[in-house]
Amino acid sequence: MLTWLNLVAGELPHTFQNRPLRLVLRLQFLVTLGIAVGAGLWLGTHAAISALLGGVVMMVACCVYAALTGRNKVRSAGETLRILIRAETAKIGVIVLQLWVVLTAYEAVVPGIFIGTFIVAVLIYPVALLVRD
Repeated sequence: MLTWLNLVAGELPHTFQNRPLRLVLRLQFLVTLGIAVGAGLWLGTHAAISALLGGVVMMVACCVYAALTGRNKVRSAGETLRILIRAETAKIGVIVLQLWVVLTAYEAVVPGIFIGTFIVAVLIYPVALLVRD
């Protein structure tokens, strides 16, 4: 079971044995938490919740991407591209769905904080390219 404490402590479940993914999830969580604390102190509870939701959208999308790319044994370059395109499409679909759900269901969302935290979490994702496995 994935818990917030496991993200901070660096102990992710066996599903995510990929070191770059673990680092990206940990960084996204810590940055999201920092933004949420800052927004909460500055603008109140709804801003903190909005920041948390903005970061969680990208973290869930990263987990979906990892689940779809990590479970397959790749046999050819074409199959690799097919798996990566399918995983990226699923990730984008999950992001769009979550953004829609949050913006329609949570009426007290602070849009600037929510979208800002989401963008910061998106920008952290390329860090995985810099980490050796």
